[in-house]
Amino acid sequence: MSALFSLAGKVALITGATRGIGLAIAREYGQAGARLAISSECANDCKRVAAELHEEGIDACPLPADLNLQHEVENLALQVLKRFGRLDALVCNAGVAPHMGPLASASEQQWELTMTVNLRSAIWLTSSLLPGMAANGGGSVVLMASIAGVRGNKSLGLYGLSKAALAQLARNLAVEWGPTNVRVNAISPGVIETDFARPLTTQPAVIEKRLALTPLRRVGTAAEVAALALLLAAPGGAFITGQNLLVDGGTTIGDGN
Repeated sequence: MSALFSLAGKVALITGATRGIGLAIAREYGQAGARLAISSECANDCKRVAAELHEEGIDACPLPADLNLQHEVENLALQVLKRFGRLDALVCNAGVAPHMGPLASASEQQWELTMTVNLRSAIWLTSSLLPGMAANGGGSVVLMASIAGVRGNKSLGLYGLSKAALAQLARNLAVEWGPTNVRVNAISPGVIETDFARPLTTQPAVIEKRLALTPLRRVGTAAEVAALALLLAAPGGAFITGQNLLVDGGTTIGDGN
């Protein structure tokens, strides 16, 4: 592997790492040489994925945590440092979308769950881990946003608000931590072939309309998002920070023709 895309000797924590985009990122980081902390709310899933990655020659440690609970998130940060002694790359990938429909119809519980898992957990993790990352000479943070956060959405407005906030968090943290060589970026995927997107991709009429608005005329793959996440954590991406990078096949720039 080119040194520009190597993570040899690095340690990475990935949330939501047991399926979809998170698992694809974990695999890419591991194949690039990183040691991994695999996290999701399900301990059994974390153990299963860590075992699968071990079979592929990747050093992966299962560290489950419920991102809806601040004490578990902060304990996750402590456990990563206890297990590996350092952290070089953080990927805040876990997310939820418990509400569909107009913003006014979202319950208080749905607001709390969405904002806590999608946004506050990233703030808790970065607040806990970036000081040590900076002290070790720098590192990379990738926040998984969404194209729902860059335009209006009749069905996913609450989710979009949380993802727009993540993109702003990336900009703010990039300014705050840049002088210590800590880079922070967001990735905003469009429709990606994952379980999370299945409610959309399994509706022929809905997905046909979406693809008609997408210049590449297809949905993306988790590996295509993971490839960008690898660049952002690797030496090749060392001069990229504070950006919200869209991986959407051109959906947000198309005019429908």
